[in-house]
Amino acid sequence: MAADPRRFAPIFLMFLCGCGRYADFTLPAPESSGPRAPFVWEAAPGPVLARGDAVDVLNPSVVRFGGEYLNLYSVFDGKHWATALAASADGVAWKPRGIVIAPDGYIAANGSALAAGSEILYWYETGDPFSIALARSSDGVKWNRGGDPVLHAGPRGSFDERGVADPYVIHAGDRFYMFYIGMDRARRQRLGVARSVDGVRWEKLRSNPVLELGPLGAFDEEGLGEPAVWSSGDSFWMLYTGRDRQEHRKVGLAKSADGIHWERDLKSPVIAGTEPWDREVVCDPTVEVTPQGIRVWFGGGDVARPDENLHGQIGVGWLRSAGQ
Repeated sequence: MAADPRRFAPIFLMFLCGCGRYADFTLPAPESSGPRAPFVWEAAPGPVLARGDAVDVLNPSVVRFGGEYLNLYSVFDGKHWATALAASADGVAWKPRGIVIAPDGYIAANGSALAAGSEILYWYETGDPFSIALARSSDGVKWNRGGDPVLHAGPRGSFDERGVADPYVIHAGDRFYMFYIGMDRARRQRLGVARSVDGVRWEKLRSNPVLELGPLGAFDEEGLGEPAVWSSGDSFWMLYTGRDRQEHRKVGLAKSADGIHWERDLKSPVIAGTEPWDREVVCDPTVEVTPQGIRVWFGGGDVARPDENLHGQIGVGWLRSAGQ
């Protein structure tokens, strides 16, 4: 689910709610092994998690935990977004287990899960204007939602002064790194990064954003969203959603040597929907790095809209190194 620009309310107390720490940093060196570009894309023809009675199911976040795959995904009932749980032995056949994090207002969803020792950490979107909160669980079913959000909108004039959304968290070295959407006062949605030792106290990169909008006429000229980041083959890689002026969405690939300076990988395909169920929208990637390639769970829909009512469902595909 893209962050709808119409839902970012004006912020009048910027220096109260947007104050935070900033730093100059890069990520540790990427993994030398594993898949590398150029990639080819292949996807299962149908969704692996259907919407059922929901209006939309989108934003999968898949972790391997307790001997199975757990998928924390977003469910829209026509009024509110909540986080639901599904489980799978193979990442393809999913068994829904219901809502596990319900919103206090409009949203408690659109998050990023990460297994950390004996618990799952889940950073998710909440509030109005959007901020990012943290919940913890030892089983994926019962969650401790903690207190205040852990990442807020930035100060006046920053790239994220109107809100932060769509977190994707990785662990590298001794820190967590969160890639996320920021919206500025011109309603541009671009991507930034922050770092943390404990997942609670974050430092934003002083030079954010790390990825700008695409050129006029490009698939990502209107907005960026939903980053999914991994390292393999001596590089950091980012799948991200791009929006055009008609609100069609596709997923592009960017590459970085340090996790901070990114460039689009023009040798790999832009991922677009090819089936009736995802013909208008492909979005919300989350990834698993395997020896066979990068497995990607993603959202798709048959209605071009920026936020919801897409008839959203969840699919799966693979990015494989060419010739693999």
